[in-house]
Amino acid sequence: MNKAELIDAIATKTGVAKKQAEDMLEAFTEIVTATLKSKGEVTLTGFGTFMSKERSARTGVNPQNPTEKIQIAAVTIPKFKSGKALKDALKGI
Repeated sequence: MNKAELIDAIATKTGVAKKQAEDMLEAFTEIVTATLKSKGEVTLTGFGTFMSKERSARTGVNPQNPTEKIQIAAVTIPKFKSGKALKDALKGI
């Protein structure tokens, strides 16, 4: 499912216009992004938790020259931990 299909599904399920569904989805992604940037987390009970995680600096291998070592900088990455209800729903598949 892509973004346009998700917007259509939200509009159909909630009975709102597609533009309103798109605005809701945009607001959701902006809020989650802003929260993760400020090192917070967003928990949707039963669905899961969005969080940011710090990946420490490390030494890696240059893929173009495997004998050469390169330094990979520390970076903050997004992470999602699924909730129990979501896990249980997928077990029945």
